[in-house]
Amino acid sequence: MNHPAPPTDLRTRRPFPAELLAELKAAFPERLSTAEAVRTHHGRDESPFDPLLPDAVLFAQQTDDVRTAVKLCARYDVPIIPYGNGSSLEGHLLAVEGGLSVDLSGMNRVLAIDAEDLTATVQAGVSRKTLNEALRDTGLFFPIDPGADASLGGMSATRASGTNAVRYGTMRENVLGLTVVLADGRVIKTGSRARKSAAGYDLTRLFVGSEGTLGVITEVTVRLYPQPEAVSAAVCSFASMGDAVRAVIETIQLGVPVARVEFVDALAIRAINRHSNLTLPESPTLFFEFHGTEASVKEQAETVQQIVADHAGSGFAWATRPEERSRLWNARHNAYFAMLQLKPGCRALTTDVCVPISRLAQCVVETEADLRNSPLPCPIVGHVGDGNFHVAMLIDPAKPEELAEAERLNSRVVERALRLGGTCTGEHGVGLHKMGFLVDEHGSDAVDVMRALKHALDPGNIMNPGKIFSYSRAAS
Repeated sequence: MNHPAPPTDLRTRRPFPAELLAELKAAFPERLSTAEAVRTHHGRDESPFDPLLPDAVLFAQQTDDVRTAVKLCARYDVPIIPYGNGSSLEGHLLAVEGGLSVDLSGMNRVLAIDAEDLTATVQAGVSRKTLNEALRDTGLFFPIDPGADASLGGMSATRASGTNAVRYGTMRENVLGLTVVLADGRVIKTGSRARKSAAGYDLTRLFVGSEGTLGVITEVTVRLYPQPEAVSAAVCSFASMGDAVRAVIETIQLGVPVARVEFVDALAIRAINRHSNLTLPESPTLFFEFHGTEASVKEQAETVQQIVADHAGSGFAWATRPEERSRLWNARHNAYFAMLQLKPGCRALTTDVCVPISRLAQCVVETEADLRNSPLPCPIVGHVGDGNFHVAMLIDPAKPEELAEAERLNSRVVERALRLGGTCTGEHGVGLHKMGFLVDEHGSDAVDVMRALKHALDPGNIMNPGKIFSYSRAAS
């Protein structure tokens, strides 16, 4: 199993007709740009790929803008690439075949907060921080936290999760309904604010995780949760990665309802200390957070503290004040940028996998052994409460041999996860980088079913082409 990065020099750009450009400019005289700087910004992300620029960028403000743009592009057979906050890691927003990048960051209105029903409806460009700021006086919050201040539309499109997923689930469980512009310009609404439904196909789940290949998400209705009465965080160190992960496994199997449990290896702790001016011991570390009543938080913490001690954990330190917790979690959220500083001028080829919790220790320990034998610095962090972890392989972009080594390691990590009953990506998505692994995971027949769904909704392949799986319009 070895699937190198797709060869970008063999891509085929579709023509971007002058007539289309003229019609777009007439429809959006102030919000369409062909400036190279704007196109460059929208043609690169945090993936290891070189930029692939769109031909033009539209700054949308409402669903009708997206519908107009899609209808025009469909007429001229030109690709549409949705753009949120640009924080994707697997090449999702790169214009593989050229086309129009539709920037949804200006669609940033919170449309409705229904506190009694514990739901909110937002435009796709609203970020998780913006939504939680709007909820501040309601006693509610939106818990899905992938680290970056991603947009809710982008989080839906990539089925994001993050640090709170162990208790609150992922976007899959927390998106109730969507407004989507289809490839022919039709606008559909999926789901409702009801907590369950048996009415027809579950179109919401079809679009959550579709990575922009089936339509453009323009509005999202999400679940909200009561803010916990009490919150407490703790950090503790371990002699080995195996001990740390086994402590997490026992915590989950005992049913302790931790809100967050994050793993950070010694190399990542070194980077975090430097970046965030902390003095954590440079050894495998767990970050915990507990939500609930004062009594339940105390009980959870005492149980976990005993589990940690049973697995040779030490230095169980509390962070109960909000400013202490914020500093701790900000340091964890900034781990990616901290890790980049371990090798100045580097780029990160970042992979993530997810395995059943019972196989997590084996997967992490075997991965650690692989990384120890590599010349590349490769810190590990993970949302280990749900079996998900990430490896950042730091490479010199001027050295092809380092990219080849990173791809070798990536293949090893993914092969191991699949062998242990897991998935090639727990939350980053497939994008460009993991297309081959999708076939390894699901088999060619299942991927053919995905292609059939794509063909039914987007026969012209204008919706973010070149992502998730190969797709030939001629063959379809």
